Amino acid sequence: MQRRSPSTKSTLLMKFTLLLIVLALSLGASVLIGADKKKKSNNKASGQSSAAASVPQMDEEKRALHVLNRLTFGPRPGDVDLVSKTGVDKWIEQQLHPDTIDDSALGARLAPLRTLNMSTKEIVETFPTPQAIQAIATGRMDLPSDPTKRAIYEAAVANYKAAQERKNDNNGQQGNGQGGTTQNQQAEDANGPNPSMADPNNSNDMAAKAKREERQESRMYAELKAQEILDMQPDQRYEAIMKLSPQERQVMLRSFNNNNGDRQQLLNDLSPQQRETLMALTNPQQVVALELQEGKILRAAYSERQLEEVMTDFWFNHFNVFINKGPDRYLITSYERDVIRPHVFGKFKDLLLATAQSPAMLFYLDNWQSVGPNSDVAQGRGGNGNRRRQNGNFRRKQNQAKNKGQQQQQRRGLNENYAREIMELHTLGVDGGYTQKDVTELAKILTGWTIDQPQRGGDFVFNERWHEPGKKALLGQTFKEDGQKEGERAIELLARNPSTANFISRKLAMRFVSDTPPQALVDRMAQTFLKSDGDIREVLRTMFKSPEFWSTDSYRAKVKTPLEFVVSSVRATNADVTNVQPLVQTLNRMGMPLYGMQPPTGYSMKQDVWVNSSALLDRMNFALALGGGRLNGIQI
Repeated sequence: MQRRSPSTKSTLLMKFTLLLIVLALSLGASVLIGADKKKKSNNKASGQSSAAASVPQMDEEKRALHVLNRLTFGPRPGDVDLVSKTGVDKWIEQQLHPDTIDDSALGARLAPLRTLNMSTKEIVETFPTPQAIQAIATGRMDLPSDPTKRAIYEAAVANYKAAQERKNDNNGQQGNGQGGTTQNQQAEDANGPNPSMADPNNSNDMAAKAKREERQESRMYAELKAQEILDMQPDQRYEAIMKLSPQERQVMLRSFNNNNGDRQQLLNDLSPQQRETLMALTNPQQVVALELQEGKILRAAYSERQLEEVMTDFWFNHFNVFINKGPDRYLITSYERDVIRPHVFGKFKDLLLATAQSPAMLFYLDNWQSVGPNSDVAQGRGGNGNRRRQNGNFRRKQNQAKNKGQQQQQRRGLNENYAREIMELHTLGVDGGYTQKDVTELAKILTGWTIDQPQRGGDFVFNERWHEPGKKALLGQTFKEDGQKEGERAIELLARNPSTANFISRKLAMRFVSDTPPQALVDRMAQTFLKSDGDIREVLRTMFKSPEFWSTDSYRAKVKTPLEFVVSSVRATNADVTNVQPLVQTLNRMGMPLYGMQPPTGYSMKQDVWVNSSALLDRMNFALALGGGRLNGIQI
């Protein structure tokens, strides 16, 4: 029998050890501490009741690991010793005040991701939306004067026109009785024109043939030029591509994208702006999403302010928005940075109001187009109202003429989506004591809360002419007509409701303690919530000081979600991530794409959703790939 060399045995042992570490981390298990020690009593802590004192507590070694597994995305080598040396309670207080923690190393990693610091308007101007591309292609909008932005827009317009040409070609062939075109056309695009398919006396066929030959010639030229460009120095490489025509750039970049090795070589050593520009020449909208994903992974893996990152993830999931719903792919950057992150430890009412007025939430749950049935606009009162209605009717008639067979567009009206979700998912909970009438009344209260030019990255605005006039009644309270202030009062009413205090406290306890947290703990957290006017930091402090949090029943009681599992693996192995895409793709396979939860419920925190044979196999395969060094751009 062939014997393995010592080096081979060491490699296998390392891989096996890494696999055990990663799988154990996925269950929140202790892997950095040896055999369990004799339990120590922690009943001397001030403020404990006799009932709480009877809860079995963790010993000091377990406390350090437990707090790292719950308040961070997982311990790194040396973290247990660091927390023990600092003192668990002192370390928790530091995490509750993230401004006191130096996080400059993370800042250096995030610096190349320029979109993370852009306003929504800047993002829209730099990376054109489909509406802007169509407007330029049809002559309704001019190209930007900035050379870099102009190149991105030119590439997007070229892609748009090419797609339109292919669509017209397909329609033309279908009109000539050549409906089954897909396979033949794909073969022609790949190998050149098929003489047997063309009629030499047909001018349409001749024009199509000329276009195909032109595309084939462009592909051949791009292939010859590609290797020459790859061998250049970074700045020369970038300049050479920018000097190509939009059509030539499109063909060349597409060939690079089809080969990951060439694509990586193309982008190597370029400046952040150069990398963004070349990526945007192929798909401008994808740049924003990719940098959002990269920022999420890097923050979770490398931030020293771990509790802030955990809470940002928690609140984003609580106030979930979906990245693939229209303009939301451009709105989420500001939503997470300017709405969620600044409020994670503040007053809940401020966080609730900020999300309610966020363009991302307004668009996602459709409140931006909710109009009161008796509002000025709906009733056509006033000159502007009549003019807008006439313009709207004219546009609708144009659309009907262009799109025969489509249903007539519906007029904007009262939309209850957000009113329902803010009570069911954001505040009171499904059993929070509200009725369908409350949903309708809250929807009326929030009419006129909309977005100023959403396609151009506009911000929240209140439109008085869309607002439902008259008195409303919500949760037993009467609301006099008061414009925008009606909505602000309703938000405050919901934030201070006892049902909200219970709902938020239970959800926090589910995240940090167990899937079924003790009711006594939830009650104490809810009391703190009400007494402190919804101070999130105080509610967390109550939980972190509770005997239930430190009980032996809480130890190893939580299963990590795919995001927590993947990032825990990176942290446990002290991996250096220079390319997050393998991690992003892993999360896609595991059913937790970043910013990709379509329903407003957000991702589940309960283990029964994430623990099954398929999920565990995915985790094992990822662990083997990570331990074996098979993930491109991730080094242990």
